[in-house]
Amino acid sequence: MEGLKSKVEQISVFLAGGVIYSMIEILWRGFTHWTMTVVGGVCFLLLYRLNKGMGGKPLWLRCLLGAGLITAVEFAAGVVVNLIFRLDVWDYSGMPFNILGQVCPAFAFMWLLLCVPAFLLCRLIGRFFAGIETESAESEEHRESA
Repeated sequence: MEGLKSKVEQISVFLAGGVIYSMIEILWRGFTHWTMTVVGGVCFLLLYRLNKGMGGKPLWLRCLLGAGLITAVEFAAGVVVNLIFRLDVWDYSGMPFNILGQVCPAFAFMWLLLCVPAFLLCRLIGRFFAGIETESAESEEHRESA
């Protein structure tokens, strides 16, 4: 049962990240692309795992590492989506210090700022799934004692 709960948790986090990031992008740019839903899900799942593994570390450090993770995923996705498949989903080539038009310091800084609410949401989701686990364990104990 633990494996199933973990899979449900991971899928839920991925889907939440994909939907939330797509909504942010629609608010920011007025549109999104399906690939951004996938990238948003991957990034949020990575942030969730980072937050679980480094929960006791300072928020600034988690945000710095989170921004690095997001920027790395954005670069990899950009190379595939924009440079290889030529879908032209985004182009930062007009931004200072960009790398191949796929990442730039300005957006890396925005990812750093976005990590603050993202990690708060990670904590809430983690508590939700921990509560389900506690309820499940209590239910199991109740059945065994009956």
